[in-house]
Amino acid sequence: TWVNDSLVDPQAGKKNIKYENTEPVEKASYADGETVKVNCITGYTGLYRLNCEKGEWKKSIERPCAKRRCSHPGDTPNGDFKLKEGTEFVFGVTVEYTCKKGYEMTSRINHRTCRAQGWDNAVPVTASGNTEEGRYGDVIHFECVSSDKMIDGHNDIRCEETGKWSDAVPKCKETKCVAKLTENMRSDEHPGSEVSVRPGQTISFSCVGSGSTLQGQKKISCQSNGEWSNPFPKCTGKVSVRPGQTITFSCVGSGSTLQGQKKITCQSNGEWSNPFPKCTGKVTACGPPPDVNFADTIEFKKDEYNTGERVEYSCFNKYTLDLRQSFSKYLTCEQGEWRGNIRCLKPCTVTVEEMDRRGIELAHVNRQKMFAPHDDYISFVCKRGKVSVGSALRQQCNDGVMALPECVRQ
Repeated sequence: TWVNDSLVDPQAGKKNIKYENTEPVEKASYADGETVKVNCITGYTGLYRLNCEKGEWKKSIERPCAKRRCSHPGDTPNGDFKLKEGTEFVFGVTVEYTCKKGYEMTSRINHRTCRAQGWDNAVPVTASGNTEEGRYGDVIHFECVSSDKMIDGHNDIRCEETGKWSDAVPKCKETKCVAKLTENMRSDEHPGSEVSVRPGQTISFSCVGSGSTLQGQKKISCQSNGEWSNPFPKCTGKVSVRPGQTITFSCVGSGSTLQGQKKITCQSNGEWSNPFPKCTGKVTACGPPPDVNFADTIEFKKDEYNTGERVEYSCFNKYTLDLRQSFSKYLTCEQGEWRGNIRCLKPCTVTVEEMDRRGIELAHVNRQKMFAPHDDYISFVCKRGKVSVGSALRQQCNDGVMALPECVRQ
């Protein structure tokens, strides 16, 4: 809404430019002949352009700021969704998903909100609940569809004579190998006292301090069943000191303080001159996890996290999580710092206008606009009377980039 269409005093400038849902203009006043561009706030789309002419503002462009629209939030098999408020998919609205009878929600987040960049979270996933009818003695066998997940529960459940299933329906959880390191051992790849890796990844170990020897395999791998390929190695060894000799202690790792005598001496009776010191320290907490491009945390952020706590991220709709070895979907708090790499690969967009310019059309789907997630393929065909030149007619999306083929007249 235009509040004050003209200005008697052009130097009043900034305070008299008032549109709903717009950002403040840069300057406090404008001279005759100057032009000002008024942008919308985040989540809104539109534009105003004003010209200062003899003490009055003249509008050259007027597109009122309206809430950005989101595409369809996506359907989930065996489920429905509804808007919690309003009737349109616009900035700020939330859709909530529910399961049809006989199904249960396996995703922890059952809603999506329209943000400035699109829908947050992922489309929730449903699975058949433990309501399937069966006869006494019937057995249902479960397996995870994804190779990087494992059954959490029993693979088989049996219909018992009581008319109930022997166990609850299992769920699929991410396969990972977890272990805690002792004080005198460290992993070369993973700082901290806890190691958590995915199947196929290998970690190597070394001992902390001189005089300790590694007993066992230096490198072990995480297997597909969530078990380590070999038992964890151990660091063993003794330090021999003769009477009259002195040893000096120091703490390993930042933030630790030595409590006690830094130097102690071996006495003639075989006893130490003082008790052994200890290393104590305050664990530094982390603040809220950082923003990640095209991703959001699946749970609400806290103000503070302890060392060892981790936060899981989910890419926006149509974006693909990079799961190569150097990336993950987690960030971990380590002594006041967030560690880890998360990357969401961009989808590719193909429009009718782009295809018309290149003389091509979709081979299988007839839409005005089409998205292809990273690594997905789109097949094209030449329009009637045209032939392909150069690139193949089947192209793959690579992090938002797709080389479109071209067809020309014969």
